[in-house]
Amino acid sequence: MGCCESVEEDDSYQGGPRPGGMESAQNQRGEEKALRKVDCSKEPREIICGGLRLRYAFFSQKGYYPDDPHKPNQDAYSITERFGPVGSNDSFFAVYDGHGRDGDLCAQFARDKLPGILAKNINQIKEQEAKKHRAELEKIVRPDRPTDPLSHVELSREQMQDAALRAHVECNIAMHRDPSLDDSLSGTTAISAYVHGRRNRLTICNVGDSRAVLGKTLQSNNGYGQRQTLKAFPLSRDQTPYRKDERIRIRATGARILSLDQLEGLEPINENEDSENPEGDLELGEELDEGGDPPRVWSPEGDYPGTAFTRSLGDSMAEELGVFAEPEMLTREIKPDDRVIVLASDGIFEFLTNQSVIDICAKFTDPLEACRAVVAESYELWLQYELRTDDITIIVIFVDPFINPVEMYGEYVTSSFRNLADGTKPTGLLPQDGSESEEPAEDVLLPDVEVRPVRTRMTKEKAQEIEKLKQQAMAQEDYAAELNKEVDLEQLYTEKTASEKARISDAIKTSVMFRNVTPDQRELIYGVMEHIPVKAGTWVIKQGSVGDRFYIIDEGVFEVRIVGEGEEDDGTGGALIHVYEGSVAKHIHPCFGELALMYSAPRSASIIARSDGHLWGLHRSAFRQVLAQAQGTRKELAKTLSKLSLFQNLEEEEVTKLAAAFDEIAFGRGENIVEQGHFGDAMYVITSGACELVKIVKGIPQNQTLKAGDCFGQEVIVDQQKYGATVVSLQTTTGWKIDRAVLAKTVPVDKLRRRK
Repeated sequence: MGCCESVEEDDSYQGGPRPGGMESAQNQRGEEKALRKVDCSKEPREIICGGLRLRYAFFSQKGYYPDDPHKPNQDAYSITERFGPVGSNDSFFAVYDGHGRDGDLCAQFARDKLPGILAKNINQIKEQEAKKHRAELEKIVRPDRPTDPLSHVELSREQMQDAALRAHVECNIAMHRDPSLDDSLSGTTAISAYVHGRRNRLTICNVGDSRAVLGKTLQSNNGYGQRQTLKAFPLSRDQTPYRKDERIRIRATGARILSLDQLEGLEPINENEDSENPEGDLELGEELDEGGDPPRVWSPEGDYPGTAFTRSLGDSMAEELGVFAEPEMLTREIKPDDRVIVLASDGIFEFLTNQSVIDICAKFTDPLEACRAVVAESYELWLQYELRTDDITIIVIFVDPFINPVEMYGEYVTSSFRNLADGTKPTGLLPQDGSESEEPAEDVLLPDVEVRPVRTRMTKEKAQEIEKLKQQAMAQEDYAAELNKEVDLEQLYTEKTASEKARISDAIKTSVMFRNVTPDQRELIYGVMEHIPVKAGTWVIKQGSVGDRFYIIDEGVFEVRIVGEGEEDDGTGGALIHVYEGSVAKHIHPCFGELALMYSAPRSASIIARSDGHLWGLHRSAFRQVLAQAQGTRKELAKTLSKLSLFQNLEEEEVTKLAAAFDEIAFGRGENIVEQGHFGDAMYVITSGACELVKIVKGIPQNQTLKAGDCFGQEVIVDQQKYGATVVSLQTTTGWKIDRAVLAKTVPVDKLRRRK
């Protein structure tokens, strides 16, 4: 029985080449510290499970916690290639995401115990089935093949799910009783996939908010960088307070469901949200969680346990509030167009959608490279939007069905009689008691919906950190120059080969900044990407310096280093947090510095070349000019301003002068640009993209979509200091901004028409 599991030791490894192609650089500074944070497959594994060929790999990376640098990786995983008795054609894959003080111990406990308990329960049912089908088994089991008779017994869907349900509950009870860990306020999620080899079947069990996702083939696509087109389908649903069914179940115990801001009185509480939202899942939650503040489960007696999920293994204090270990399960047949199965902890899906993860996997034929690429993309987004990163664990399974399950009927007995191909009953396998057990013939998939919003903007803490760095940078002489630096698109433009365009396209595919660009704009972006060769030891980015470029790694290995607050740089750039590898041969092209396209903010980390290589760089000014070309320049802005009643008393020369005083801005999808009731001093004009304006009047929201040429925030320029509405970007949006102080220095304020 082949088996691999995550281990506790920081310096654990499966052996072989280090991730990121770093084997040749083992003696370079700090590398050993980075490697202790990663546990991954030595190489991809290929196994035959009945009629399925599976190629899989796993990758687990410890998170970055600046306040607790020695915090252990609280994720774990387990993989068993021949699950069960000798001769088994089944396999078991699982990911566990621990939380709380003893979260790592809880995840490891589930890793060590759950597979064994599941095997015990399955074998107990198989032994009962073997007695019913003794005569058939005697014909199937041959003396010359050393197999256990139980390996020729297949469970029905109901039997398998019953065994899995009991296994999770038993594991949870055992965790409560284990004296070596305290699971009162600690626990773990568990997402698992059981592959029934002889039936080409899959059973998914989910406890918590880790995920299983399926990628199915669609028609071929010959666009840049697309080798195959896969559509993502969820195989599990996050069990969180976003779901109305889970919310009702939890509240029935008397528990409260509040975000941290609601708990502290900073946000209003809507006691009637379920009755006002008959569709089910929380709409308010999208606003709450955009800053990393999801709804949580709280006791009516105190401010605990605060779980952001509604099911888990462990968490004994939350169990009386309905946070239990019963899994939601799905059993489905593996179809010829099923190509990839992903199991991953929620750290992957904090900023990446299911489809984004499948899109990344679709670019690779090697599951280990797919794992690395997904983890690198997720880690970059964590560093971009947060002051920390979560632990991240993923298993990628490439699936190739090559034997129809009908051809394997003679190899097993079962009490499930539906023919997997056409719905008829296989001959010779009728139950001894004459009963029937029908199973659904349709392709079982969950609704293609996201029940937890993907975050698209930084937390308040990250925004505050950037603002602090910006204030520090104001003292630098080059800061103002960087803010106003313009580039010449004609000088930057170079023709790119089809291969280069494909690599750039692959790299920016999941970025929200490029999601809404037109084909013409995309071609121009390819052209103004600068090819930047680098030598080993080059500091591409220095922490605290002003950011002006977004980078794609075409080739080479690069370190991410951060100097913690209160620490001094010893010349190395600080603690080694992450390692990026770009490779043309492996089709890996991670990105970094995306925030530079939106903000003139100092860098929050240093990027240092570990090897020779080359990058693609996109200057912020070039990016904005490309987006602005479709909507015009400051001349168009002047025309827009002259039409606003606020500026109708200004002379043409004054309007032109005013337009020249505006600053360019850009926002990613889902950003709150201004908020109703908040103090402000700037107005905005949109040149590309779209925003949603929401104004609450007597408790009733009034919505309006703003597009190119529209403006907002005029009310704070002259008449008041609070915004009258909230404006959220619906997609990548560019435009112009001016604040009150600059306006007063540019045009006579007494000539502005005040609102009546």
